[in-house]
Amino acid sequence: MDQRIIDLYDDFVHVHFDRRLFLERAAKLVGGAAAAAALLPLLQSNYALAAIVAEDDPRIATDRVTFSGSTGEVKAYLAKTKADGKHGGIVVVHQNRGLNPHIEDIARRLAVEGYVALAVDFLSPLGGTPKDEDEAMKVFSKLQGNHSGNAMAAADWLRQRPDVNGKIGAVGFCWGGGVVNQLAVADPLLAAGVAYYGAPPDAALVPKIKAVMLLHYADPKLDTRLGAMAPAYEAELKAAEIRYSLYYYAGANHGFNDDTQSARYDEAAAKLAWGRTLAVFKETLA
Repeated sequence: MDQRIIDLYDDFVHVHFDRRLFLERAAKLVGGAAAAAALLPLLQSNYALAAIVAEDDPRIATDRVTFSGSTGEVKAYLAKTKADGKHGGIVVVHQNRGLNPHIEDIARRLAVEGYVALAVDFLSPLGGTPKDEDEAMKVFSKLQGNHSGNAMAAADWLRQRPDVNGKIGAVGFCWGGGVVNQLAVADPLLAAGVAYYGAPPDAALVPKIKAVMLLHYADPKLDTRLGAMAPAYEAELKAAEIRYSLYYYAGANHGFNDDTQSARYDEAAAKLAWGRTLAVFKETLA
């Protein structure tokens, strides 16, 4: 797909949330409204593809739960291994679409690997995530509040579970990657933070990070918005002597891990990043 169309869609889902504006601009590039409309299914999430690990996978158990957060009751999706003993806990943070089937599947993938994963619905203060993706983005644009506070509450909720060994990690995507960076600043007990193409925290707060950090970024030539922020963040991590790894994925667009979006999903980059993610969690949460 024409990279200009992908860039337009990235602007749509991060800046103006106006489908009509996206279609008008795309039509000028592809030669008409019909052609532009035909591209949307390739750019939007196809949640029918989200069940890499099925809900009824015999290795795991899932549940809908709530916990007390900094903004009140917070909804979440719990996926946990059925293996005996205590396990590492992982907070999973969604993109700016709220808690959707893809993020729930990420939690199940982690449960299969032997973890207790809690995918938090950060749209809970606004009633929870709508099923319609466009509506979820519109609701998300109204979201305010202490996101790191709810993330910390999620981490504490996991720590208190009898099936968790007290070691907590976090993984987030896009907006969620930024929340993971904020959580790493706010929670000195966090063992590991994995941020997929997330915004860095305030530079002055970086020295507060105690967690091992793993940072995945798209090709900075393609994701100029967040790619431009990564070098300064890396410099701050080095200066503060934080243990971290930062990777750029050549040829991969922002959102490359999301296998429900065919236009931006990059299978090779996603598999490599996921392998690195599991390696960090295995090292820090055992």
